[in-house]
Amino acid sequence: MIRSMTAFSRREERIDGATLAWEIRSVNHRYLEPSLRLPDALRDVEPFVREALRKRLSRGKVECTLRLTGLEAQAGAGVAINEALLANLMDAVNRVGALTTRAVTVDAVEVLRWPGITASQDIDTEALSRRALKLFDATLGEFVAAREREGAELAQLVNLRLDGILAEVERVKTALPQIIEAQRQKLRTRVEEAVGTPDRDRLEQELVLMAARIDVAEEVDRLVTHVAEVRRCVKEGGSVGRRLDFLMQELNREANTLGSKSISTDTTQASVEIKVLIEQMREQVQNIE
Repeated sequence: MIRSMTAFSRREERIDGATLAWEIRSVNHRYLEPSLRLPDALRDVEPFVREALRKRLSRGKVECTLRLTGLEAQAGAGVAINEALLANLMDAVNRVGALTTRAVTVDAVEVLRWPGITASQDIDTEALSRRALKLFDATLGEFVAAREREGAELAQLVNLRLDGILAEVERVKTALPQIIEAQRQKLRTRVEEAVGTPDRDRLEQELVLMAARIDVAEEVDRLVTHVAEVRRCVKEGGSVGRRLDFLMQELNREANTLGSKSISTDTTQASVEIKVLIEQMREQVQNIE
């Protein structure tokens, strides 16, 4: 199954009063280019996230964002007060006031700066990282599934254009014998009018050369071959975007040659229609991983 390079997925989970939320989105890009936005407390998950992306994806500009809310995202953000030490400190302040017979004012902020008054409540970042990675794995699974769903739609669009190309090719193949014969008769008439009684052998040689110059059977056969290869790639799936892009160039090359050899409105119109279908496919192929 082919996969699109554009997709979006989001999952979140409540953990001990906090919320972890992953968002993954991507757009077209020639290579795989991941961009991560992580809270400082969970920076250690970055190499594991990059490795998971590398294993599951091959192309696309992928933006991964992890949000941690309801809980400070840095260890040491929670603060506990050492009440026993605080009581001793305030008792000492009161004694100083009694000894100096002066009122002593206390700045609460300065008290909190006293060594030992506050103690950090460290967050268990290791456990939080494990939960974040588990949640990321689920989010990435949904993201890949979204790419595959869009890829299935792209495959249908590409196959419809391929059907259109084959219909135009069949029209050319059906009309080609009559086109060549009409051109032979036209050339024969012009030569006879100009020369009167031309050398029959020489005339036949010229007619054969003319037929070879305008014969597009080779181009038609290559168009059919390229269409078959595109179908095979789409059916096989995987990372075939670059291969399909190359095949679009080859299809376009044969369509151009078909147009340049055209000697009738039928083949000219067919060439134009094939090029339109190829361009429509090229736009879709740009989205394929």
